[in-house]
Amino acid sequence: MERKLDNRGRWRNKTVAFRVSEEEAKQIDECVRLSGLTKQDYIVRRLMCRDIVVQGNPRVYKALKNQMAELYEELKYRYHPRINTFYYREHPECYERDREKLQLLSDYLKDHSELLLVQETMNERSFEIFHREKYFQREGGLELCKRVAITPETLAFYETSEPLSYYSCSKQTPQNILIIENKDTFFDIRRYMNSGNDRIMGREFGTVIYGAGKGIWKTFEDYVNGAERYFLGKNALFYFGDLDFEGILIFEHLIGQKRYRESGIHIFKEAYEKMLDKAWQLGFSRLPDMKEKQNANIGTSFLSAFDAERRHQIRELLDMGKYIPQEILNEHDW
Repeated sequence: MERKLDNRGRWRNKTVAFRVSEEEAKQIDECVRLSGLTKQDYIVRRLMCRDIVVQGNPRVYKALKNQMAELYEELKYRYHPRINTFYYREHPECYERDREKLQLLSDYLKDHSELLLVQETMNERSFEIFHREKYFQREGGLELCKRVAITPETLAFYETSEPLSYYSCSKQTPQNILIIENKDTFFDIRRYMNSGNDRIMGREFGTVIYGAGKGIWKTFEDYVNGAERYFLGKNALFYFGDLDFEGILIFEHLIGQKRYRESGIHIFKEAYEKMLDKAWQLGFSRLPDMKEKQNANIGTSFLSAFDAERRHQIRELLDMGKYIPQEILNEHDW
């Protein structure tokens, strides 16, 4: 297409002017130097959302070399000695993305290291350093720290779990404590105990804990801090959940936790046997299908609690892809 010129022979005859800050001007100049274009061509292309094709020439090479040298010097000398910048020296393309957060982290270690003498929660420390409470948890903060060899121990923070939800009708020690996987069953048994009943299927219990499925894994990590003193006596812990692969694995993971390897957590066998009896009477084929893609790699700890006949029933149920929810039992069964 023929370009129309003005009466002075100019194609670009309109002037566009705007003000920028000193910092913005430096950034624009740096981008122009690295592109190999004139400032006018660079700005027009950016405003028109056109691709910037770098024009290779000695000037661009020099600009790139200077920029890399500046980045290397910054990575080598700008940051607190605890921050290992090796990753960003090897991957300079990632540095610009993380630069602001790295500087905040470095400044915190330089100017506020005394605050690390007191442990804080993850979100508290996150806000203190980055002014964003979820930066560690959801916005890549843990990955950034890992790249520069900064550990949670270095920053003296700890993760929190959901509060331990339980009901006690007795504070005597020792006592039997029952962990229940599902909310409805927990509420039903709590209501039953609150009516003055402390025996469930013939076994006396002083406390029931709501496990919230796999949530009990995290809750039990904070068991010592979250429970009352009588919880920490020589009590017997029992587990009761859905009869499927996931429910079995929740139990097997619990008994693998260091705190309970010696004392152990027992299966509430009476409840599982009652579940099997009611399901057998109903007919396994009429039970709900197990959720897809459950991890079927269970161990022997759960099954070994039962006799051969019960193990056969459980295996048959699992092989059929069916499961028995806790809710098959109710107050009529306790």
